[in-house]
Amino acid sequence: MPKPFLTYEQQLIKLRDEKHIVITDETKTLCKLQQVGYYSLVSGYKHLFRIPAQKIYKNGTAFEELVSLYEFDEALRELFLHYLLHIERHIRSLLSYYFTEKYGEAQSTYLLKTNYNYVRKHQQGIDRLVYELQKLTLTTQHSYIAYQRNTYHNVPLWVLVNALTFGTLSKMYFFFPLGLQSKVSKNFAHVNEKQLGQFLTVMTKFRNVCAHNERLFSYRSKDAIPDMALHSKLGIPKERSLYQCGKNDLFAVVIAFRYLLPKQEFLKFKRTLTVQIDSFLKSTTHISEEELLRAMGFPANWKKISLYRI
Repeated sequence: MPKPFLTYEQQLIKLRDEKHIVITDETKTLCKLQQVGYYSLVSGYKHLFRIPAQKIYKNGTAFEELVSLYEFDEALRELFLHYLLHIERHIRSLLSYYFTEKYGEAQSTYLLKTNYNYVRKHQQGIDRLVYELQKLTLTTQHSYIAYQRNTYHNVPLWVLVNALTFGTLSKMYFFFPLGLQSKVSKNFAHVNEKQLGQFLTVMTKFRNVCAHNERLFSYRSKDAIPDMALHSKLGIPKERSLYQCGKNDLFAVVIAFRYLLPKQEFLKFKRTLTVQIDSFLKSTTHISEEELLRAMGFPANWKKISLYRI
């Protein structure tokens, strides 16, 4: 049976009387339910506050703690998106530079399928990519593309690339000839062509989560980053030769950042992340550091990630 509609007041009563959530300020609770929504706030962030294998909350759980976890996740999204966009911008620049260096500035070059790795297994994917690129050259939604089209009858890749999503950039890199992939990946020390492609695939998923305001801290992607030296140096445990964290969770993105961001930029990111985690843990008495880190996919010694050479 579908769940019945509940007014904000009925939602509050349900939290207090059925879920036994501590409500200290009814006015603020009603306001927060109105601003965020019951499903997004309660259903989205209740799991760490519930007793494992049971549907009841830990005794004394306060509504403010649910709000703190929601706001912590919101801050995480802003932080991770900030640095994901930095990497996206870098990749955007590298792809357009090396492709244009090899093939020239005419838009016909990036619409020519044979300029990609047009082997049988990639043909359908490249067909779709070229269709997307061609469609974008005709768009009226981006004035800078329309200007190039109307003024010069040519939209060079270094212009078009600014309108591509992270996902399309990832696909373009994946379909690049090996020689171009190599030129791009050499801009990131200790990362080869295949590893960079896997990083981009996973980061695309997390970038979408951030952009669509979905729950980030416990998200797991279907794709995984490759096994890297940092997995071993951090002593991340294995089960049947598979690392148990840092592969498709939020810590996988932290590992990708360690390899793809300049050192000082990564250290700045890590300092902010440390403050956010510590601040949230101080706001709750019902989620331990161990529980939070496990949900995020972080090993207990995650802060050592900047101590090891890569």
